[in-house]
Amino acid sequence: MSTVMRRKRDAEIVSPFDWMDRVFDEWMRSFPLREPFGFAWDRLGDGLIRVDEYRDGDTWVIRAELPGIDPDEDLEITVADGVLRIDAERRIEDRAEEEGYVRRELRYGSMSRTLPLPDGVTESDISATYRDGILEIRVRAPQRVVVEPTKIKVKKG
Repeated sequence: MSTVMRRKRDAEIVSPFDWMDRVFDEWMRSFPLREPFGFAWDRLGDGLIRVDEYRDGDTWVIRAELPGIDPDEDLEITVADGVLRIDAERRIEDRAEEEGYVRRELRYGSMSRTLPLPDGVTESDISATYRDGILEIRVRAPQRVVVEPTKIKVKKG
């Protein structure tokens, strides 16, 4: 299980080092030698759900590639403590028979991804749809209340 770090968003200043940390963390999660035994070259990043993130007006959109997933049986999306978590279970079986030879390629496994949510987002601000192997999660940005600064009087003495 990986740790979740709060990412800076919107008006907050993001340094180039924050961006590089994020890129490095994502790269490390997909690195094949992270498997405990043997080499997993053929399973490059199987446990990582790859996503595209972008803004569409006031909505944050997350698109995840999840082919072969039954969203009713194999997909769970949860929100807790300002973090969105996507968990999926893949069961794909490919069978080919040719001149007395049978080849089976089974792919089973769980995948997950955790993404920090903007401050103030509630469960009612989130909706999800699944179509043609793509999960799309839309997070409506909370309305920000602009508070005028107030002056504090300084007393002498």
